[in-house]
Amino acid sequence: MNPVSHSTLTFSWTPTTLLFGLVLLVFVAVFSFLIWQRSGRTVPAAVAEILRLLIIGIVVLTLNQPEWRETHLPDYKPTVLILHDDSGSMATEDVAPQADDKTPRSRSQAAKPLINPALWSSLDDAYSVSIESFSTPTEDGTDIAAALTAPLETQSHLAAVVLISDGDWNRGEAPVDVARRYRASRVPIFTLPLGSETHLPDLALTAFSPPTFALVGKSVALPYTLESQLPQDQETILELRSGDQKLLGQGVKITAMGRVEGTLLWMPQAEGDLPLTLTAHPVPEERDQANNTLGARISIRKEALKVLVIESYPRWEYRYLRNALERDPGVEVHCLLFHPDGSGPGRGPGYLDAFPPADELASYDVVFLGDVGIENRQLTNDQATRLKGVVSSQATGLVFLPGFRGYENSLLDSDLKDLFPVTLDTAQPRGWGARSPSRLDLTELGTKSLLTRLEDGDAENSRVWATLPGFHWHSSVLRSNAGSEVLATHSTESNRYGRIPLIVTKTYGAGKILFMGTDGAWRWRRGVEDKYHYRFWGQVVRWMAYQRNMASGSLMRLFYSPDRPRVGDTLSLNANAMSIGGEPLQTGRVSIRILTPSGRVDTVQLRPAGEGQWGLFSATFSPTEPGDHKLTLSCVENGETLDAVVSVQGMPREQVGKPARPEVLAELARISRGEQLTTLDPSALLDHIQKLPPPAVIETRLRLWAHPAWIGVVVLLLTAFWIVRKRAGAV
Repeated sequence: MNPVSHSTLTFSWTPTTLLFGLVLLVFVAVFSFLIWQRSGRTVPAAVAEILRLLIIGIVVLTLNQPEWRETHLPDYKPTVLILHDDSGSMATEDVAPQADDKTPRSRSQAAKPLINPALWSSLDDAYSVSIESFSTPTEDGTDIAAALTAPLETQSHLAAVVLISDGDWNRGEAPVDVARRYRASRVPIFTLPLGSETHLPDLALTAFSPPTFALVGKSVALPYTLESQLPQDQETILELRSGDQKLLGQGVKITAMGRVEGTLLWMPQAEGDLPLTLTAHPVPEERDQANNTLGARISIRKEALKVLVIESYPRWEYRYLRNALERDPGVEVHCLLFHPDGSGPGRGPGYLDAFPPADELASYDVVFLGDVGIENRQLTNDQATRLKGVVSSQATGLVFLPGFRGYENSLLDSDLKDLFPVTLDTAQPRGWGARSPSRLDLTELGTKSLLTRLEDGDAENSRVWATLPGFHWHSSVLRSNAGSEVLATHSTESNRYGRIPLIVTKTYGAGKILFMGTDGAWRWRRGVEDKYHYRFWGQVVRWMAYQRNMASGSLMRLFYSPDRPRVGDTLSLNANAMSIGGEPLQTGRVSIRILTPSGRVDTVQLRPAGEGQWGLFSATFSPTEPGDHKLTLSCVENGETLDAVVSVQGMPREQVGKPARPEVLAELARISRGEQLTTLDPSALLDHIQKLPPPAVIETRLRLWAHPAWIGVVVLLLTAFWIVRKRAGAV
C-alpha cells in the first residue's frame, strides 16, 4: 500500500438523521436516569443504563454512516511517451532549413532534436519519459494506429503521448479510431507535424509492364507510365537496358504536372531470361531520382504454336489465312476442311481426316472456326462440347470466322452458344452483302489494342485502317454481348443498338475469343502484299496463345491473370494438371509455393475448377509488395514441379517526396483533447507537458457502519446489557 498522507473520520449524515439521533439520545438519557432513580441508584442499575445509552449511541452513529477515509499519494511516476515516425517517407527533404544553413532538412533530421533524451530531463522529477520509434526505413508501410494502440494497452500509467510524424499512414486502421480510445482513457495526444503539404518537384516512372515472355525476332510492346510533379514542361530520355547492355532509348515530352502512358517497341534477338530496366533520365529540377527506374523480367523464347483451322468450303478468306499461317515460321498449322458437298474432307500436307480427339484438341493453342456448324458432315454436338472445354479450361484461343452460308447460326443450339461475344440475327442467317465496299472503324478500345496495331505509331495506324481495302459482306450481328470488347464496327451500318460490331473479343473461362464479322481481310493484301494481312493474323494467334504459354511443362501448365499484376490486385492463378498417362486430372493435390521479394513464403492450394473443367485447378493470391515473385507449381499425383516468375508492378507504400498530411495529426489531437503544435521549438512541447494535471491521489474508505466488527460490537453490548439487567433482577 502507498504511504498514507491524510486520514479522517467522516459521516454521511442528513439533517433528518442528525435531528432524529439527537432527540433519541436525549429521550433515552432522560428515560435511563429515571429508571436508575427508581432502582435505588444501585451500581448494577447504573451499569445497565450506561450500556443502554451506549447501544443507542452506536445506533445513532450507524444511522449517520461513519467512514474512515485515508488518502494515499501515488508511488509511481506517470509516463510521457514520445513516439517518432522512422518510416521511409521521413527521408523527404522538405523541412525549412535552419538559420545557418540554406539546405532543406529531411523530416527525420528535423525530428532528431526532439527525440534527444537530454531535452526531456527537466521532467524526470514528475514523469517517466519514454522515447520510442515506429516503422523503419526498410519497412513497407506506416501504421500510425498500431503505434498508438500498443502503449495504450501496455502502459498502465500513461499520462500523454507526443506524436512526431508527417502523418502519412498507409497501413492498418484509421488513426482517428484509436484517438477515440485515448479520449475515453483521458490520455491526450500532442502532435508535431513535419514536412510540406505540397509535392516535391519530381519525375517518376510509376509503371513498366512488359509481357511475361516474347519471341525471338518479333517486336514486343513494353507499356510504361511516366508522371511529372514539375511546374513546367520537360523533356527526358527513356532508356531500356538489360544488365550493362543498352537495348534502346527514346525521347519523351511530358507536360507540367502531367502524365504520359506510352509504349516502347523492342525486338529481341536471342533466347534467354532477361532482366529489363527502364530508366527516365533525371532532369535538373527534380529532387528525388530513386523513382526514375523500374525493372521487370521477360523470357525470350523461340516460338512453336499449334493452330487448327476448321472450315466448310475453301473460300478466299480461308485460303489466304491458311497461307499466312503456313508461312509463319513460329506456327504449325493443321486444317480440317469438311467439303459438305460430299467430296469428303480436304487432303494434303497439314490436313486432318477428322475432328481431333480430346487429348489432341487440347494441344492446339488456337482454333479458327470458319463457316461451319452443327450440320451433316460438319461438327457434332459432342465435338462442340469438347471445343468449349479446351477453351474454358485449357486456355485455347477460339476465332469465329463466319461466312455467307450462315452455318455458324447452328452453333447457337450447341454448348458453343455461351462463347459467342455477339448476338446474331437469326432472321438473316446468311448475313448482308453490298456492291460497294465498306470499311471498319476502330473504337476507342480498338485504337489502343495490340490486336489492331498494323503500324507502330498511333497516327500511322489510324491512317492504315482508314485506307484498308473494304469488304463486301458482313455477318448479321445485332449487338455485342455483356463482357465483350468491341474493337471495330461497320463504318456506316447501324441498328437500334448502334453501329454493327464486327471485330469483338471476349474472355471465357481461361481462354480468349475473337469474332471477325467480315470475310474480307484477305483483300488487305492489295498493293502491299502480306504486310498487313500477315501481321494482323499473326498478332491474333500470339495474343490468344499468350496466356496459355506463360509457363508449361510436360504434365502441367501455369497461367495467370493479369499477367503484370500491381500491388493489391487479385491475381487469378490457373493450372492444368495431367496424370502420368496424360489424362486431365479431375481431382488432385495441386499447390503453388510463392517466394516474395522480401523473403516471405506463402503457399496457395489450388482447387478443381468444377465438373467438366478438363483438369483445371484455380486459386487467387493478392500480392502486397512489388518485385519478382517466384512461383513453384507442384502436383502430388504426377510428381512434377514447374517454376515461374511473376513481376508485380507498383510503387512501394513508402515514397520520398510525397506531401505530408498534417490534417491527420490535427484530427488525432482534436479528438483526444490534446493539441497540435505549430513550432519545432522544444520549449513549447515542455510547456504543454508541464501543464498536464498531476496524477490523481488514491483514496480508500472503510465503512465502519457496515463492517462486521461494528455489528459484532453492537451484539456484544446487547448481550452485556441483558446479563447486567439479569444480575440486577430487572429481568
